[in-house]
Amino acid sequence: MGFLDFVNDAGLSTLDSWTCTRSYIVGYGPSQADVSCFKAIKSPPEAAKFPHAYRWYKHIASYEPEFSSLPGDPSKPYTTYGPEKSELTVNPKDAPDASAAAEEDEDDLFGSEDESEDEEAKKVKEANLAAYKKKKEGKSKPAAKSIVTLDVKPWDDETDMKQLEANMRGIEMDGLTWGASKLVPVGYGISKLQVNLVVEDEKVSIDDLQAQIEGDTDYVQSTDVAAMQKL
Repeated sequence: MGFLDFVNDAGLSTLDSWTCTRSYIVGYGPSQADVSCFKAIKSPPEAAKFPHAYRWYKHIASYEPEFSSLPGDPSKPYTTYGPEKSELTVNPKDAPDASAAAEEDEDDLFGSEDESEDEEAKKVKEANLAAYKKKKEGKSKPAAKSIVTLDVKPWDDETDMKQLEANMRGIEMDGLTWGASKLVPVGYGISKLQVNLVVEDEKVSIDDLQAQIEGDTDYVQSTDVAAMQKL
């Protein structure tokens, strides 16, 4: 018969009985079925009289900014949802034990495969599963990076260190970022260029980079890795 008019206690009692073992009107996630029923209720159910309906109402209210994007058919009236026959409890002592229902895991997106599902519940579950997969696929692992300190040694004390550094920094590689540098005396008036750089491990080979720097044979005698650590 579906839900009754929520403006009276009879309708709210039906909703309370329905939500006593459910977190959502259909399926295992919020849908347009919840939106339709939520909008049909003029004010929150009384917690003392309808604890399960109140819990459901407050939970669905948290999705209010997302109502338009929830899966399901927004044109369906709330009366199309609910029990096929009245689930009102005449005698309170005959009401089902709802202690476990209050602790039901509301984060279960997909539910149990063993439970019978109507078409609406299947559609909601499939939509939630698709959204979950899309969100999971959108997450990519950050690229592994290393910070490297290179020593670049000139031929002698007459080498133009500014030109040496300019030539070195002219090397461009995808995943290579040049950092700060300084001249470090090594003796006999000669200084080596010590430079920091950050590389993406999968894109930049330090051996290849050293080979390119050492290819500047007019200025560079050799290079060494002074330090290297993962970021």
